[in-house]
Amino acid sequence: MSDSSKISVQFSPEAQALVQKYIAKFPEGKQKSAVIACLHLAQAEFGWLKPEVMDYVASLLNIKPIEVYEVATFYSQYYTKEVGKYVIEVCHTGPCWLRGADELITYFEKKLGIKKGETTADGMFTLKGVECLAACGSAPMFQCGMNYYENMDEAKVDAFINDCRAENKISRPYPIMK
Repeated sequence: MSDSSKISVQFSPEAQALVQKYIAKFPEGKQKSAVIACLHLAQAEFGWLKPEVMDYVASLLNIKPIEVYEVATFYSQYYTKEVGKYVIEVCHTGPCWLRGADELITYFEKKLGIKKGETTADGMFTLKGVECLAACGSAPMFQCGMNYYENMDEAKVDAFINDCRAENKISRPYPIMK
């Protein structure tokens, strides 16, 4: 088990209350079941899930850090390295690939000056390839935060990037579950 006295991160009081609420939803001894909700909360609070943050979550749930790492590295919505304000997750599975996902990724790389898996120097954009986002009929597509962008082409990518630069606001990947 993790020793929380060695942890250098800590949730805000509001987030700590939410963690207790998440844990209370499960029977005694089954607090590990709250790991997904706690990781979403941790990512919202800290921006990404560095090892210290995952260790902290493990300590709160009284489980081994590896049990948290397994979940955080399995799901693409968790970021285990620092990401930009806008995380562009391009679906590149079969149907999207057939309808131009590779070309969409290549265009993003060209426009942003980065490769898939990288973040722009200004910290604004991160480009990821992800598995199915369940919008096969409107491929190629990508997700950024809670929003889907479908039937994409170069003009729509240009408009998206310009809108993000004009707004310069953080798009929370997933809502905090209360």
